[in-house]
Amino acid sequence: MINESKGSFKSNFGFLMAAIGVAIGLGNIWGFPYKMGANGGFAFLLIYFFMAVFIGYPLLLAEIAMGRKTGKAAVEAFSQANPKFKFAGVFETLVPFLLLCFYCVLGGVVIKYMIANFGDIFGLSFGAGNMNSSDFFGFFVSEPKMILLYTVIFLMMTSYVVFRGIENGIEKFCAVGMPLLFVMLLITVVKCCTLPHAAEGLKFMFKPDFSIFAGTGWFKVFAMAGGQMFFSLSIASGALIAYGSYMKKDADLERNAMLVPLLDTFAALLAGLAVFPAVFSESLEPSGGPGLLFVSLQTVFNSMGKVGPIFGFIFYTLVFVAAFSSSIGMMEGGISAIMDSRIKRNKSANRPLVVLGITITTLIGSSLVALDNLGGNPNMWKPFGLGSWLDVFDLGGEGILMPLGGLITAILLGWVRRDFIHDEVASSSPYKTRKFVDFCLRWIAPVFMAVVVFVQISTFFFSNTQWYKALLG
Repeated sequence: MINESKGSFKSNFGFLMAAIGVAIGLGNIWGFPYKMGANGGFAFLLIYFFMAVFIGYPLLLAEIAMGRKTGKAAVEAFSQANPKFKFAGVFETLVPFLLLCFYCVLGGVVIKYMIANFGDIFGLSFGAGNMNSSDFFGFFVSEPKMILLYTVIFLMMTSYVVFRGIENGIEKFCAVGMPLLFVMLLITVVKCCTLPHAAEGLKFMFKPDFSIFAGTGWFKVFAMAGGQMFFSLSIASGALIAYGSYMKKDADLERNAMLVPLLDTFAALLAGLAVFPAVFSESLEPSGGPGLLFVSLQTVFNSMGKVGPIFGFIFYTLVFVAAFSSSIGMMEGGISAIMDSRIKRNKSANRPLVVLGITITTLIGSSLVALDNLGGNPNMWKPFGLGSWLDVFDLGGEGILMPLGGLITAILLGWVRRDFIHDEVASSSPYKTRKFVDFCLRWIAPVFMAVVVFVQISTFFFSNTQWYKALLG
């Protein structure tokens, strides 16, 4: 039963937009298109679709169903499924705390670029077009006070929406923000695909290259596609279970679980159609990561003349919406679990107090990432021998806890409690995919998730060893 003291979604549309919002994030904008182009183009896309159908859909359905059946966030949901698996819920609850520490910093950078392009529209001195895009990015991230200021702005905005609650905060924003994101994506795609040499960018993304599967190359492609699918859908981040706990009982779980990965993938493909034609039009390197988003694309906008700042502002606004919807989902995943704990101890949920606590915690972690200049500060101490504080939080969240959480979920629902979610899904859906979901959770997802766990941990700790280089080519 939904706990009204925590709130609930007013409509299924609101839930769907929120679930899509937490799935569509920064990784969709730069990660998916680049990995697709660098790993076989259309061949990579086929593998990704296979993973999304056989792994993504069953796990995503399972997490939402666990949340709605129990009316609880990750910790209590896993505990009700099997008390021995409560630790998996703890893992999922820790993930948002770690991811938000660098996500808010990147979100702050996006706000800076929105403002800079807006300034360029009116020829103001703080515009991004007043200096080389690489210098602009380097100057900004090397100024601790400046990057920390924008980080705090992004964090405070996230905290405010979550503080407003499910119906009046998260649902209202996502119900408007997600349709707006797709509209802005389409506008950007139309413009960028009409640039000179845009066809080269489309060829980079979509040209099939099955030779990449030769030897052990298939392992690398499967690992890249699987990792992107897993993290893109925000599985094992605590957000989906929390959102499921706020979902109405008559909402079709099966249909929603199909629509989220479908629309998430569509958004990622649209992002690629916007990003890579633009990058190749200026003969720039299609490297992934912040360099692609904040340096290469800003170079493109600077080269467009008077219309450049307009399209730059539109593009970075859509990136902001994607980042912001993901950040509020992640924060809610952690907050919901803490409120459950308070209610279990016969205390009020007290959303304002819990939001304040996670905001302070996130501010401390974000400050480390910001003061480290996204890894560019050689004088900043970094633990565990990692290159940056961003790597520290990324390793803990995406590198270890998320894949482990997905593996444990598959084991729990595929072997230990095979019947746990089926009655909940069937209560509001035709559930024509029941046998398919059961088979995937039992036989396919555990094997796949074990591989993802292996690849993620190996990437961080053993990437320089000979056996790992030989395995991934």
